[in-house]
Parts: sequence; C-alpha cells; structure tokens
Amino acid sequence: MLDFFTIFSKGGIVLWCFQGAGVTESFTGPVNALIRSVILQERSGNNSYTHEALNLKYKLDNEFELIFVVGFQKILTLTYVDKFIDDVQLHFRDRYKNELEQKGPLKLIQNNFEFEDDFSMLLRDAEKSSKARSQGNMRTFVQSEKSQKTVKSMIETKGGEKVKEQGGKKNKNAKKEAPAAEPVKVDPAKAGQKTVENGDQGLTSEEIMHNREKLFRKRTAVPTEKPIKSPKPQKPREKQMRVWHNAGKGTPKELDYSGRNGDGSSNGDQNQEAQRDPEMQLNSMKGDLLSVDCDSKKSGGFGGMFGMLKGLVGSKSLTREDMEPVLEKMKDHLIAKNVAADISSKLCDSVAIKLEGKQALQGSLVQILQPKRRVDILRDVMDAQSQRRPFVITFCGVNGVGKSTNLAKISFWLIENGFTVLIAACDTFRAGAVEQLRTHQRRLNSLHPPEQHGGRPVVQLYEKGYGKDAAGIAMEAIAYARNQTFDVVLVDTAGRMQDNTPLMTALAKLIAINMPDLVLFVGEALVGNEAVDQLVKFNQALADHSMSEKPRLIDGIVLTNFKVSHSRVILPPSQVGAAISMTYITGQPIVFVGTGQTYNDLRSLNARAVVSALMKA
Repeated sequence: MLDFFTIFSKGGIVLWCFQGAGVTESFTGPVNALIRSVILQERSGNNSYTHEALNLKYKLDNEFELIFVVGFQKILTLTYVDKFIDDVQLHFRDRYKNELEQKGPLKLIQNNFEFEDDFSMLLRDAEKSSKARSQGNMRTFVQSEKSQKTVKSMIETKGGEKVKEQGGKKNKNAKKEAPAAEPVKVDPAKAGQKTVENGDQGLTSEEIMHNREKLFRKRTAVPTEKPIKSPKPQKPREKQMRVWHNAGKGTPKELDYSGRNGDGSSNGDQNQEAQRDPEMQLNSMKGDLLSVDCDSKKSGGFGGMFGMLKGLVGSKSLTREDMEPVLEKMKDHLIAKNVAADISSKLCDSVAIKLEGKQALQGSLVQILQPKRRVDILRDVMDAQSQRRPFVITFCGVNGVGKSTNLAKISFWLIENGFTVLIAACDTFRAGAVEQLRTHQRRLNSLHPPEQHGGRPVVQLYEKGYGKDAAGIAMEAIAYARNQTFDVVLVDTAGRMQDNTPLMTALAKLIAINMPDLVLFVGEALVGNEAVDQLVKFNQALADHSMSEKPRLIDGIVLTNFKVSHSRVILPPSQVGAAISMTYITGQPIVFVGTGQTYNDLRSLNARAVVSALMKA
C-alpha cells in the first residue's frame, strides 16, 4: 500500500529507494516539493506533508544527516507508518554506520546499498501488527452488559431511587419525602444536654435557641445606607478673553492680530522654521538601511532561554528528553512574548527536530525564522534599469496603518540612492488621499530641488482624482513611467478590511493586471497577532479573488509603529512576537520597519536581532 520509500542525505545523494507494485509515476516531484517547502526552510515541526493526491511522512536523522521519506495515497489511513519509519531509521543507520566505517564514503556512494531484505521484513511486520490490532470481533447483544439491564433499572429519580409509575412516566407532582432521621442515643450521664445534627454537637438546647435568635435578628435587621453624594460636574474651561491695549484706540496696524500667534510670534517665522526643520533633522540614507538593534539592557550575550538550555545539558549532544522541559518553558515564553500559540508550538517542534544530536540552538532558531527569500530592492531596481523598465511596488493593507506615510519614507530612501520615483495615487476612495501624496511630493522635491538633478523633479505624482478605477490608473502610471524613464513606481492603494469582498476583488484585479515586481503588506506592530490574522486573510483573499491559476500573493511585509528609545530603535517583546508570527506563517521577509513620522524613520529587520530580543529573559 506504500507508493514509495526513499532515503537520501541532506547533500542530495539518494542512498536507497523503493517503489510499490503497480506505481508508474515518478516520486521525484513530491520529494522535490517536500525539500523546497519544508527541508530547506527548516519547517519540520510537523512530520507530514501533502502534495496533490499523496501524503508524505518524513523523519530526519541529524547525526548522519539523513532524511527518510515515505509516500502513500491520501485517501488511505495507514496507522503503522510512524512506527514503521522509526524502525527503518534504526535499522538503516546501523547498516549505514558499519558500511561507512568499512568501505569509506566514496566506495559507499559508488556501490549499491543492499537494504531490500530488511525493508521487506520490516514492512511485513508492520502490516501484520496493524492487522492484528485492527481485527477484533464485536460482542453480541447477549454478551454485552446492556442486555442485563431492565427498563425498571434504567429509570432513576434525582435521589437515586428506582421508581416506576403508571405508563412508565415519573409523577412530576409527587414530592420526595425526606428520609427519616435515625434516633439519637443520649448518654444518661449527660441528660441535661442534647446532641443535635448539622454541626451543633456538644451544645445544649438553650445555647442552640440563643444562637438561632441572634441569627434571626441579624438577618431581619435593615442596614442603614449612607447617601452617596454625586460629584459636582466640573465647569468647562472658558475661552480667555483677549486683552486689548490702549483701550482699542491703537492704529489699525497695531490692532491687526491675524499675522501673529497667541505668544506674539509671527506665523511667517513659524512657517519658515517648519520648512527648515526637515532639512535640519534628516540625515543621509544612501546605501542599505540601518538594521534595528535588540534591547541590550541585559548584557552577557544570549541569556534567558539560551542560558537555561545550556545549563541543563552543558556541552553534550542534545536529545529529545533533554530538551523536553526547556521546550515547554520556551513555548510559554514565546506565548508571553505575544507569539501566536500555534506558531509557538510549531517553532518548538522545529527547534527540537533540528537540535536533536546537535549543540547550536542560536543558529538553529535563526535559520528556522529566516524567510524563504531575501528582498534587495536596490539591486532589483538596478536590474530593472538595465532592462529599461520601471520597478513597480504596490502597497496594500487595512485602513489607517500608515501606507501613504511609509510610501513617502521609501520614496525618500530611493531618492537618496539616486533613483527617480513616480507615485501613483490609486487610493480613489479616501477623502484627502491625493492631497496627502501631493504634500509628500512637494516636501520631497524641496529636500532634493530639481536644480540639483538637471532641472527635473525627482518625485512626481500621477493622479486622476477620485472615483476612478484604481487598476486603470496604475496601468497608465506604469506606462507613463516607462515613457518618461522613471526608475521606480510606487502604487498607493486604498485601505480595506480583509473581509470586504468588493475591495479585495478590486485589489486582486489591480495586481493581476499590472503584475508589480513587489507586493508589500503594511501592518501595524502594535496590534500584535491581529496583524498576523490580517496578513493571512489578505493572502487568502488575493488567492480567492484572483483570475489566474497561480495567483500573486504578498511578497514582503512593512511593519509600522515600532518602539523608539533614546534615538535607538529597540525590539519590544510584544512587537517581536507579531514579527515572528508573520514571518513564520507566510515565509515572507519583513522588508521595512517604520519607527516614526520623519522620512529618516525607516529601518530593516534581520532574524538574528529578532531572536536576540525574543529570547531575553
């Protein structure tokens, strides 16, 4: 019933394979899919993988760097597969170790590895044990305990008494009689005292009556309530009246306050200072973005969970039994840091599988959290330049997370690196969206005047107003950027909730028609795992509403509202948990991290800083 069983090394050398009788299709496709999606991504927390109609079970041997994979039809329920793959691993690794010591690695690779007889024996034993467990004759009704019961024995009252009324029904009006109390024996030596039930042993009848009277008076007494005074409502602050000097007899120029603030300073001075303020605050952003730092309040390298594991096992090779208590604490620790519960379990399982027989916990966790792909925008823009086409980035996300603001930050970063930018105003729904982008365009061009770039503005805005088709505006903007030789096109889209079907259909249409080079999801770090739910549903909605067989999904993540402390970006635990959940569940990288409101407040994020901040005690 098995379709195939293969054993290969992590270097890609197939040591032995088996194909079931009657199976004609090659198993290289499912195995390659397993390697790409699970093995290379270090996402081996779950030992099963589904590919089309096949269900694959796999097991890793970290000591010898071996991988055991068995495949069978998804419709079959084979209960013996897990134990069978364990038995094959134990037998094969012993043979493999002996052959490796006797022949050496080169001769072992050149010669065929004989394992057919052992495999057939283990498979027969597994199938026999499965059939022996599944076979069991059902008992007849006469043999069951239910046949010994009568109808009268199955009718019970609340008190547990068996009653049978007329017609087989209980009499609802019948009152249960309290069981008669047993007579209490009185000691003749203590004739003046009377023992009473319900906790009154040792009290005389006079003391019992006195206590009952006290209880009665206490219950019937009416408590005196103090009147609660309602707080007086506070009067709202009134507007301060302007004090007119000279009794209003000044000249019209002295009495004209329209050009001044309340403190006497002129509005013109304030506007000039506001125009100079960005230039004074903004620094150069040429080259790659700065990376966020971990919160280094505690020194001493990797402490916390890493120190706990090191103290438990020392320098010896790790086993599952060694890691079990620490992994349980690690799971609780991750959940406390705002990592989703299911993601915490998968992370712990992946760490356990990867570390079994090894010592490098830090590197293992960093590799597990490493995304599937690395996004290098500067390199990709230069590649698009060589092809004489613009590099297109589309921003999407829910309402109010900062898509337009972070689009302006990324524009400033691209301008600092010598690229020209065209902003496509495809948010034709929100009032003021086009005006907001026009303000950013004006400010960016004031920071990089056209005179410094051959008389051409480095940032331009392509807009068609409100109420238009966003996909059509994006297509026209890309064509305009190609004709005017712009390097990058940044497409701003309207904010939308992931369950809004019409807007999600419009977004899927925009992405399918224009095929952007990069689709970035903008999420807020402060909302924690809600951002994870938004990202998952956005991906699902894009897949559901796409018109192609292979839908375009999210390529990267922009996290906004990260914490800033003393001009240094740190990683607070709650926000780190959301970042880890988003990276692990989608496999996509966090490309940018927004840390403030100025154009300089943009950083990159790496897995090592995330792990360092996450595992702090």
